[in-house]
Amino acid sequence: MTYEEALKIAKENHVKVEKHHFSIGHIINLFFEEFVEDKIVEPTFIFGHPKEISPLAKLNADDPRFTDRYELFILGREYANAFSELNNPIDQFERFADQLKEEELGNDESNDMDIDFIEALEYGMPPTVGIGIGIDRFVMFLTNSESIKDVLLFPQMKPRA
Repeated sequence: MTYEEALKIAKENHVKVEKHHFSIGHIINLFFEEFVEDKIVEPTFIFGHPKEISPLAKLNADDPRFTDRYELFILGREYANAFSELNNPIDQFERFADQLKEEELGNDESNDMDIDFIEALEYGMPPTVGIGIGIDRFVMFLTNSESIKDVLLFPQMKPRA
């Protein structure tokens, strides 16, 4: 499928595509957020995230459009994010560059270029994985909070309103 075909399907389904959603992977994620995410009740692992929304995750060996990443959802909310760390410095540089393009187009959640990290990868990083689940996400679950910002103890991270 081409980007134009995916964009047409998004428009037909009233999925809003912003300027910084410039790939099929972004549109796949928008469909997930619009039609799937809030309908997940039971603990569910969602895996195979598109490359474009997973800038630090290693590509899947069988299908390089996707990454070796999963998220745990419970009651329509994300409680964990885990992935095999990308350790290819060329691929990582290109993905950071794509993130900069997204930022220019209005994505305020994009990553910055991290040249020090790229240099460390060039020296050689062994295969690693990471998982993000902690007390904050557990407190989200216990308090039925929709956003992690609602339970963070650091005032500068809380919404200003």
